[in-house]
Amino acid sequence: MRDGVSCETIIRNSDFTQLSGWPCNKAQVRSNPCTKVTYLSEPTRRKMKVARVPRHLVIMPQKLMDVLMLGRCSHEFSWPRRAANGEYYQVCLLCAAAYQYDWKTMRRGDRVENPVPDTSAGRRRTGTTQKQQTWVPRARRLKLDLPIRYRIKNLSNWYEGRVQNISQSGVLFHGPQQLPTNALVEMVFEMPEEISGQKNSGVLCQGRLIRSKSTHDTEAGFGLAASILDYRFLHPE
Repeated sequence: MRDGVSCETIIRNSDFTQLSGWPCNKAQVRSNPCTKVTYLSEPTRRKMKVARVPRHLVIMPQKLMDVLMLGRCSHEFSWPRRAANGEYYQVCLLCAAAYQYDWKTMRRGDRVENPVPDTSAGRRRTGTTQKQQTWVPRARRLKLDLPIRYRIKNLSNWYEGRVQNISQSGVLFHGPQQLPTNALVEMVFEMPEEISGQKNSGVLCQGRLIRSKSTHDTEAGFGLAASILDYRFLHPE
């Protein structure tokens, strides 16, 4: 029998006396010239089939590998979010660490443990008993001159324009196509390092159009302002 099951064979006793010092005398050899031996055969070696993992599932981005294996992170930050205490914070999209963010200086501060997001924005917009603020200080603008592609969300036509500035309120840009106010828009442009934490970082933004109006410069087309709801980094393949 095979695969580890006991097997039987007949061996002459005279072989044992000559080769292995088997304690048999001549009388035993004459009366029983052969001995039946039972032993375990060597298991048959079988080749195991190992499923091959597709190459694109094995190779991870270097930044993610650094986080998992080496414990270091180069940080790719999300759009700043408002916390329940009124302050702002950013979350790294790679390691999920959160840091304070100051819109006045456009710099990150200390690390924040388990920040609580502000959920009262919707109630403030719909509430009528809250006293309206008569003056709101102008948010700091980061002046830029970058190309931008924009469209209404989920539509196929993209339009090309130029970013004028970016701030806590969102992004101001010019383009050839006017879009309806309050429409959900998608925008592709290079997010400044002061916000993203990375140089030359292209992002796909999800936003909402706040206003749209024609400009005096006919080449600029229309001036559009959009708030930024969220974005993700675009990495070259």
